[in-house]
Amino acid sequence: MKTPLDITIGSLEHGKRNAISDVKGVIVGHCTLIEGEGELIVGKGPVRTGVTAILPHEGNIYKEKLLAAAHVANGYSKPIGLIQVEELGVIETPIVLTNTLSVGVAADAVIHYMLDNNEDIGVTTGSVNPIVMECNDSYLNDIRGGHVKKEHIFNAISAASNNFKEGAVGAGTGMSAFEFKGGIGSSSRVVDILDKKITVGALVLTNFGKREDLIVAGVPVGKELKDWPGKGGNNKGSIIMVLATDAFLTARQLKRVARRAVVGLARTGGYASHGSGDIILAFSTAQRIPHYTEGLLTMKAFPDNTLSLLFKATAEAVEEAVIASLIHAEPMEGRNKRIRYSLPHDELMQIMTEYGHIK
Repeated sequence: MKTPLDITIGSLEHGKRNAISDVKGVIVGHCTLIEGEGELIVGKGPVRTGVTAILPHEGNIYKEKLLAAAHVANGYSKPIGLIQVEELGVIETPIVLTNTLSVGVAADAVIHYMLDNNEDIGVTTGSVNPIVMECNDSYLNDIRGGHVKKEHIFNAISAASNNFKEGAVGAGTGMSAFEFKGGIGSSSRVVDILDKKITVGALVLTNFGKREDLIVAGVPVGKELKDWPGKGGNNKGSIIMVLATDAFLTARQLKRVARRAVVGLARTGGYASHGSGDIILAFSTAQRIPHYTEGLLTMKAFPDNTLSLLFKATAEAVEEAVIASLIHAEPMEGRNKRIRYSLPHDELMQIMTEYGHIK
């Protein structure tokens, strides 16, 4: 469970955990790698990196695929697997997040994980489409060292559960956001559509932004904290946004949902700068698509004119997830004694009070 600060973001109700795992069946696991300190010695550290794995449902995701879509807000990024998601509109593996130079080993690990659990892949059926997304943690991490190994991806998948940590953990271990410590953040919203309770959850990997741009619930917190220590780096960065929902949606409609994540990002001060890889993947757990099919498939979908509230929920969940990644992150010293400090809680609450957000 979260221990959120008393800051209200948006107007909609959040789920029990206020996390992506409020969508039934979705679980998240981390593997965190922290070793060494001091000067950078390529291949030896310091190591400040890791892996985060999202399992979209509790069954065999290859045999029972989920409808999905991706949106690229800015393409300075190196994801694997999104082309097939765009073509076929489904996901069929766990979703793995890690650092930029570890996408290859992560994809290889996901492939081997799927082969181990599906003896028919490459024998009586086709290939498998691993989904791996990344941010560059080289400000704190020895990213050239290749410290992420296959077993770390397996460990993250094995560790997946409903309750998971946020902040400087897993893929978020070495990430920075608004020149504070960033990383993993999550949030959820619950809305009524056609008399059904619908949940949308967001999980983000934040690694972007200049200090002065940070906005929290409409308050220019970054400008007020512009002189807080720990600034540095080129601030290009990236953000990965993963959205899950239990709404009955087609892949086309999930594409529309994915686009709304950018609204939430913008509310925090993100604007998809030139060097930023801003990638969104959205999927629905409401119906499963069998790998082996005969005859017609029957699928349900909410009418498009009922989706506005879901779009609002998506924007709010992403906005809060970004802020959560900052609030939950502990300070981190990495290569060459570079330090990313946490977003200071006491100062944050004072600023929010001064601006009238907290009475």
